[in-house]
Amino acid sequence: KIKFPKKTARRYPVYELYLYGEGSYAEENKKLLLTGIPVLFLPGNAGSYKQVRSLGSIALRKAEDVDFKYHFNFFSVNFNEELVALYGGSLQRQTKFVHECIKVILKLYKGREFAPTSVAIIGHSMGGLVARALLTLKNFKPELINLLITQATPHTAPVMPLDKYLTDFYTAVNSHWILKAQDLRNLTTLSVAGGFRDYQVRSGLAFLPRLTQHDSALSVVSSAVPRAWASTDHLSIVWCKELILATIRAFFDLIDENTRQITEDPKKRMSVLNHHFVRHPAKIFEENPEAFTELTGTFMWITVRTSKWTYSVYNDSDGKYFTFPLASHRKSYSHMYCENSMLDTSSWIYGCLNSNSSMCLEATDLSWGAELLPTTKTVLLKLQDYPSLSHIVIQIPPAAGNKYTLACEFFEKDSRTVQLPVTHLLSFGFSSSKILLNSSGLLYNVRLQHFHQIYQAFKISVESHCQSHKERKPSVYRLHIPWSHEDSVTVAKVPSLTEISAKLHIAQPENDSSVPELNIYSSSDCQYEVILKTSLLQVLGQIIRFHAGALPVYIVANILLAYGGQLSSLMSRGQCSDFSHELVRTAKPYKVEPLISIVVFLLGFNWFREIWESLSLPEVDAAVLSSQDAWFPLVSLMLFLFGTGIAYWSGVFFSTSLRLFSSLWLTLIRPTALGKDDKLITPRRLCGVLTLCLISWTTCGAFALFLIYLQYLFKPVNVLMTFFSFYFQDSNCSKETSQKLCMPTVKPQSLMNSTLKATQSLPNTATAAEALNSLKMHVTILNLFTWIMLLYLPSLIYWLKNLRYSFRLDPDPCRSTALILICILEILMNSSTSEIKSSKLLKIAAKVPLPLSVAMLAFGRLHLFKVPHFVTFSLLLHVVCCVV
Repeated sequence: KIKFPKKTARRYPVYELYLYGEGSYAEENKKLLLTGIPVLFLPGNAGSYKQVRSLGSIALRKAEDVDFKYHFNFFSVNFNEELVALYGGSLQRQTKFVHECIKVILKLYKGREFAPTSVAIIGHSMGGLVARALLTLKNFKPELINLLITQATPHTAPVMPLDKYLTDFYTAVNSHWILKAQDLRNLTTLSVAGGFRDYQVRSGLAFLPRLTQHDSALSVVSSAVPRAWASTDHLSIVWCKELILATIRAFFDLIDENTRQITEDPKKRMSVLNHHFVRHPAKIFEENPEAFTELTGTFMWITVRTSKWTYSVYNDSDGKYFTFPLASHRKSYSHMYCENSMLDTSSWIYGCLNSNSSMCLEATDLSWGAELLPTTKTVLLKLQDYPSLSHIVIQIPPAAGNKYTLACEFFEKDSRTVQLPVTHLLSFGFSSSKILLNSSGLLYNVRLQHFHQIYQAFKISVESHCQSHKERKPSVYRLHIPWSHEDSVTVAKVPSLTEISAKLHIAQPENDSSVPELNIYSSSDCQYEVILKTSLLQVLGQIIRFHAGALPVYIVANILLAYGGQLSSLMSRGQCSDFSHELVRTAKPYKVEPLISIVVFLLGFNWFREIWESLSLPEVDAAVLSSQDAWFPLVSLMLFLFGTGIAYWSGVFFSTSLRLFSSLWLTLIRPTALGKDDKLITPRRLCGVLTLCLISWTTCGAFALFLIYLQYLFKPVNVLMTFFSFYFQDSNCSKETSQKLCMPTVKPQSLMNSTLKATQSLPNTATAAEALNSLKMHVTILNLFTWIMLLYLPSLIYWLKNLRYSFRLDPDPCRSTALILICILEILMNSSTSEIKSSKLLKIAAKVPLPLSVAMLAFGRLHLFKVPHFVTFSLLLHVVCCVV
């Protein structure tokens, strides 16, 4: 643990800084006499500072391999595993603490030889956003950071925008990076996303915002990273060995031999990151590789004049040079393709600049243009780009005990490029696009036409058939997305049937006309059949991936519509309808969606936008999503239907749970009559309201809301217990009979109807019927309030976790709303439907939920924290109806 100055330690009592070490290295550094290169790890949402051990351990092994000529000191920040992805109130505090950490770390190296002047940062999840936020601090010097690597960090927007502090933090960070892009050119940023296995942060959010510095920022998906080629979940991206090795290798390649620190040259930093994370040529990184080389050695020179060549090597003690004269091939072919199954890092393919009749005297190394794939390294040469080359030379070193295969071919690119139009979304997977590749070539490019939107998802089946049964090298299929680094690679045995998922993380930019491709690195003498179909399940997965965070808005909007329907039935018929009945009657998409769609359409016109802005109205969330190419056709309708279904079953589950709890509670307490207090506010209740308001103000608003939620929960429980009691009395259960034997066996709804019938003969029948109406209304309000509590739950958890450090949650995203809701709920829990039947404002209160639901869907998809405000307003009108 690294000690801080007392003033800083008092200011940040929750946070700590640690230096990672193991074995003798840890013992040597206990006195903090550090001589390495500082790297700071920032954990993410609920992340542990101990997650640094994967990086630190592999970096230590790598340093041992170079005899500690260079080594890294890995520091890690303990953020107390705060839920910063759901509660944004501490993000600014974390950012300021990291600034203090950087200053303390750099002081540890003061007076040392080769003392660093900057720190490299690796941030996982929200830790990456905190690192970017450092540059928004007024007193922060940008030169303190020269390299930032983020892992599965949602850069573009929060996954769940549950409070205003979170969205404001994002707006401040992204706005600063866009406006100050020119000032950030000395900072090199790499964002690594987890791919489709990361269910917490979709990779589209992990791409750095557009319009930032183009030449010093890089975004990749782990499935496209060389030597990894795999998707990771949100947590495993921290310890995925392939990604850690790529990161540590990049760190060591970034070292400047003169300063023994990470290089200050931004171009070198970007070239190293591209080498390890974008296109790996299967060679050790060199900053300035030699332009020309001499091909020396006593190797045999063999000339190859055919257009297709294959050579297998096994335990050959003699090296060879195979030369391919280009003069005879330039007129017939446009490209040359070569592949080599020997995956070492030596040079293997050259372009001959000066040759005599028997050998090449001077050559340029073409191995830097190669690309590493899971089972082979390949190079594709466009002959037109090399007019000065007379020959292509393949070097085969002595193979002592090794077995590998090389193959080359000359071909015309158009003959190996096939157009495959994708199927329409509405084909529902019944139709397909199919092509058959009969040629015996080594490389094919299948261009997937009209594949550019995120709501598109396909299942591609590649079936290989071979003429003979001899052993062949496996085929490699790569889905290449040209506008972003999100390729996916699949290795398949030959022959075989392989299924590939084709879907996008980000949509095609407007100014981009490129087409996604399926690259097939094939095995010779095999036939490939490619079949493409729309996958409805994967389309549904894309909808959930991109818009599941907005589901709470649709659920609450549906409940609010049903709540308005119950008020309407109370006004028209004098009776409160069941929640499920009103949900089916009122939750109609055509009541809500058309108005939002019309507004989004009109916002495309300047005159309407000017009127909209003059009224100081916020931008419609659907318009924002459309501008980000993240909005699907009919997606709002599908989400509305999802929301209706969840609202219905949540209502059934909630009502059933209340009845079961009431029946269990009845075994302990048996009420004898339906009681009613005519006064909405009594001195005792007023004291309770003031107490809860005081708790909300001095501790946490969500905690006070949770207390009144529990208090309100017992209101329908007591009413249900009374109904059960009447039912038992009507069933003539004797006092001697056990309550178990008297327990009704009918369904809950039948029980309610039976209870109402049973109370017909009682003198307080009107009271029982009124209590039943009130019960239905209370259950709906509680169901509505349950979802509000779920939205406020993260701040309550955050407060409870940090209770030993601070008694008051500051800032509190729901304090002001809690104060209003406490007063509202205290009145509502003691109210009945008889009080609002005669209210003059009931008609308004019944109609308001519909426009509130429209407004909620218009402005709450990207701002979930606004949802409780709309519900509060509707409940406030209910309270007014109780009084007026």
